[in-house]
Amino acid sequence: MNHTWLSLIPFIIVIGMSIWLRNILPGLVAGILVGSIIVSADLLTGTEQTVSYIVATLSDKTNIKIIGFLYLFGGLVGMMNIAGGIKGFSEWAGKRIRSERGLLVFIWITLPFTFMMPMFRIMMIGPIIKSLIKKMNLSKQKVGMTLDISTESVIVLLPVATAFVGFMVSLVEGGISGLNLDMSAYEIFLLSILFNFYAIIMLLIGIGQTFWPRKRKDRQEKTHIDLEEKEHEFHRKGIKKELSLVKAQPWNLIFPVFLLLAFSLFLLWKDGMAQGAGTIFEAFSLADATFVMLLAVFITLVLTFIFYILRRERMNEILYHFYDGGNQMMEAISLLILIWALTLAAEDLGFSEFIGSSLGSFLPAFLTPAAIFVLGSVVGYFIGSSWGTWGLFMPLGITLAVSTGASIPLTVGAVFASGAFGALTSPLGDTTITTASILDMDLVDYAKYKLKISAIGAVAAAGLFIAGGIFIS
Repeated sequence: MNHTWLSLIPFIIVIGMSIWLRNILPGLVAGILVGSIIVSADLLTGTEQTVSYIVATLSDKTNIKIIGFLYLFGGLVGMMNIAGGIKGFSEWAGKRIRSERGLLVFIWITLPFTFMMPMFRIMMIGPIIKSLIKKMNLSKQKVGMTLDISTESVIVLLPVATAFVGFMVSLVEGGISGLNLDMSAYEIFLLSILFNFYAIIMLLIGIGQTFWPRKRKDRQEKTHIDLEEKEHEFHRKGIKKELSLVKAQPWNLIFPVFLLLAFSLFLLWKDGMAQGAGTIFEAFSLADATFVMLLAVFITLVLTFIFYILRRERMNEILYHFYDGGNQMMEAISLLILIWALTLAAEDLGFSEFIGSSLGSFLPAFLTPAAIFVLGSVVGYFIGSSWGTWGLFMPLGITLAVSTGASIPLTVGAVFASGAFGALTSPLGDTTITTASILDMDLVDYAKYKLKISAIGAVAAAGLFIAGGIFIS
């Protein structure tokens, strides 16, 4: 069934249902099921094939490493939260703020201590920011935009120690498998960071906005939040209320963050050197990044647990919130498993061959990254998920890059940039909903405010992807 348009059907189903239901998981299940039925040409056999694809993804050693990393990482963040680490640092810094510029600078200063996961960062420092906005009568939208930019735009650019890294590397690994490239998945990921033009531009805009003179306060935002629409977000706020009873202890954050960063970098270097690397950068590219990240978070988790026990934290509470934090990553883990299974189904339908013989035959190489960025940004805006956008467009992007001769790192950067646009700008994005909820802003008004600024970054990024396509092969 090579060179067939039927290979597009699973992706069309996923995108259509994601936009319709505003959630990507049901679409992924339906897409895999339909794809499997087409492969098998039988309803019952196709259902069995769906399960076989899922089992195959779980049988892969690399995939299991990624799943283990994500769960342990979520557990570590849960432990840090209940131990009062993030709250302690935020409250310590919050007492020293006297102006709008000071508040915006404070948002950036908290980044090295809250960069691990976007939702935890927003929920931990959001209440402090809200109280300071009220005290100084500042623009909620401007402060909220700075918070979101410093969260989404920075975390997607970090090469280690975030929940995003494992997911992003695994998508690249799946996209290049079987292509016999000279570069490893982690090396392509590192290079793609330089080409995530949208995130870089928004980062510069956020820094510039921090030091712009204060403008007239935006019109008063509504304080009423639609409870039914935000039900799942208020569930997250329930976690925040529980954490408000926790004693603030900054060292309970500083210690594990330092360990995680130190072990990640050291083990990447050590593993790469064992593979015959001659320099640090070469070591990072040769290292088994998925195993190193899993090992680093495991060691950090064990030492952090011992540290908390020595500081007389209650063991039952630590263990409970370890599992709670890990379980909060199950949606992301499920998403990743289904994306892997969808890729297997699409390949059995001849997806790569069809893309290469159709789009790859007439799309110019220099336009490939820009086209992927624009298309991915549109879909990302409607589904509001960076991870979902990356999962949908990474196979398409890499396949097109190979068939047209475009730069693979540049195209991968375009995929990651499109997901960053959707997550930052979409009114359905977790960051937009959570920030609007915590700062008591009307969701639609806040999303419109963000779109005006984000559109500038998106247009500039599209231009850079065209220029990059011309000059980078």
